[in-house]
Amino acid sequence: MLGNFSYYNGTKLYFGEDSLAFLNDELPKYQGTVQLIYGGGSVKRNGVYDAVVGILKANGRTFVEDGGVMPNPTADKLREGVKIARENGVGLLLAMGGGSCCDYAKAVSVSVHCDDDPWDKYFERFEEPECEIVPVGCVLTMAGTGSEMNAGSVITNHEKKRKVGHVFGPEVMPKFSILNPKFTMSLPKRQMVAGIYDIFNHICEQYFSGEDDSTSDYLAEGLMKSVIHSSLAALENPEDYQARSNIMWCATWALNTLIACGKTTDWMVHMLGQAVGGYTDATHGMTLAAVSLPYYRYIMPYRLHRFRRFAVEVWNVDPSGKSDEEVAAEGLLAMEKWMKRLGLAMNISELGASAGMIDGIADATFILDGGYKVLTREEIVRILVASL
Repeated sequence: MLGNFSYYNGTKLYFGEDSLAFLNDELPKYQGTVQLIYGGGSVKRNGVYDAVVGILKANGRTFVEDGGVMPNPTADKLREGVKIARENGVGLLLAMGGGSCCDYAKAVSVSVHCDDDPWDKYFERFEEPECEIVPVGCVLTMAGTGSEMNAGSVITNHEKKRKVGHVFGPEVMPKFSILNPKFTMSLPKRQMVAGIYDIFNHICEQYFSGEDDSTSDYLAEGLMKSVIHSSLAALENPEDYQARSNIMWCATWALNTLIACGKTTDWMVHMLGQAVGGYTDATHGMTLAAVSLPYYRYIMPYRLHRFRRFAVEVWNVDPSGKSDEEVAAEGLLAMEKWMKRLGLAMNISELGASAGMIDGIADATFILDGGYKVLTREEIVRILVASL
């Protein structure tokens, strides 16, 4: 492996059917009111809310409600959450839900004791927190973002039509996360498959970078094969515990920074997808799915050998008697067939994007330099048009 790196992850994970019981062990470590963060109410319908509240009450903890976190948490909602935390002397932010709730909790955590507007400071100027950070804990109910074990936070500003991610330092990572695969089984199919593709693309963003023979790439290939296998099992039987547990575990390891070690990493699919999301407010995993294949087919000639390896090692393409171009193209075709089988969005028009939005989406797309090709604005427009 090339390069120098350090690796640290300060999140403690509790995994399995009995994992929620460990909330009893974590609560005494944090003082003050608990801010209970959740989304549209699914945690109340599936029993997770009642179970968590029961543990809080059994531990004599005061808590305050912060519900209504939307799938793409907004700057306005973030300001609302900060106000709740300040007014109630919150000492622990406990997120119940998927990545949006976890992302939102982290954004609140760095903003409670900061005087600046959180959107301006963290998502426009990309400054780092200089204030006290309120600890975050997560009870995960949807697998996808990996937010339960990383320091990333994505917030949407509808007024500016911007969806922006900020990866903070390790001090912002959740102190603990509780992962019970059974909590994910009540998700609608569309949310399940969107999360699955989010996992897969997180791995791709790190895999399609770098030049050397890297252990990180072998780990990535194993994770991708596990996601593919388990996704089809979960599609057939959404209550397959083994499949759902493997998906949940892959989601965590896809983006807890481990497989990025020694890599430059790409992230242009996320930049494109988030820009689309800023205009359409579409589900994150679906925006990634809609732009992925046009992007990968565009950059494939710039690292043909890597796409050939992807085809052979991940999709089991037989390379016998075929050119590298043919093998690589077969790999992306196999990926496309899998995506369609899952029922993912295959173009941005079905997510609400139109030709008239292309220039605005292109302007909102951050251009990064970690992948195999640094795109120009004109190339971004070309990829977006191919994604319509």
